[in-house]
Amino acid sequence: MNVIWIVMILIGIAVAVLTGKPEVINDVIIHDTGEAIVFAIGLTGIMSFWLGLMNIAKKSGLINSFAKLMKPITRVLFPQVPQNHPAIGAMMMNMVANMFGAGNSATALGLKAMEELQKLNPDKKTATNAMVMFLVINMSSIQLIPLTILKLRSDAGSNNPSEIIITSILATIVSTVVGIIACKIMEVKK
Repeated sequence: MNVIWIVMILIGIAVAVLTGKPEVINDVIIHDTGEAIVFAIGLTGIMSFWLGLMNIAKKSGLINSFAKLMKPITRVLFPQVPQNHPAIGAMMMNMVANMFGAGNSATALGLKAMEELQKLNPDKKTATNAMVMFLVINMSSIQLIPLTILKLRSDAGSNNPSEIIITSILATIVSTVVGIIACKIMEVKK
């Protein structure tokens, strides 16, 4: 991945020099890197809030209660994972964070879930069905409140940043259902 980024940067520099606009390089470095820092700091607040909230939910037992409520669904989606395994709790925390649009915060929780799933994996070089299913659900994730998108729309000056909520819910439900069906079909073919 580092090579790809270096090549992209070098191509950009070469194009700027060849088109006679080397000043663009300085403009990008000065202006866009500053914007990237401001954006990252803005997301840090959202991430901190959700990671803290998820830790409180975990310590209060709310995540375990949610995991018990979701047990019939997790049994179907992740039949290889024992129902009281820490991976279930980590996956539930990740899914809840994703549902509320805290995708950046969900990343840390998703990594923890994968770490727990890897402990159950007999072949450490190959992903299990549970790992693949979790990854698909994590990537498609039903979003009830897409916080990051709402923040981006608000920062961009949208008059009504929340107008996308209904379409986001519908699109993410469809993508998650299609992803789950595709995984189950591939599991059967395996």
